[in-house]
Amino acid sequence: MSAPLLAEFDNPDALVRAMRLAAADGHRALDAFTPFPVPDLTNAFAPPRNLVRPVMALAGFGAAAAMYALQWYSSMIDYPLNTGGLPLHSWPVFLLVPFEFGVLIAAITGLIALFWTCGLPRLHHPLFAIPQFERASQDRFLLLVASKDTDPAALRESLERAGALLVAEMHP
Repeated sequence: MSAPLLAEFDNPDALVRAMRLAAADGHRALDAFTPFPVPDLTNAFAPPRNLVRPVMALAGFGAAAAMYALQWYSSMIDYPLNTGGLPLHSWPVFLLVPFEFGVLIAAITGLIALFWTCGLPRLHHPLFAIPQFERASQDRFLLLVASKDTDPAALRESLERAGALLVAEMHP
């Protein structure tokens, strides 16, 4: 797979036109960088399904179930101790520790999953090395596109036809 291309435009209309041309040719737009919101781009970059909440729920319920099983095993099998005339398996007493442990593990898992999905900690991104990227917050519009082929020449021509001032290859 070839490295993605970063195209620079001087107006938002050219950026949207280039994105539509690239999508029509089968290329995948990865991201757009603009100094202000461009309404035509909001639907083009639908965020992928976020798996942080299901992972947190699975980890939290799994940890709570494991902690409940540990308490059940220790009071019923390993070291049965009759205290206060209560049955050995007194489930209301067993609920506090699994709940708190489940919440703790879910929170830790959520933090780790958040860092994982955001790609953190990443102190430097290859886009920062391209000199034109600095103007994305001032007066330029940038489009990052991944080519469908191993040879990005067709994509480069398509972006230039759409009005790109400069097309640069981004290396990781």
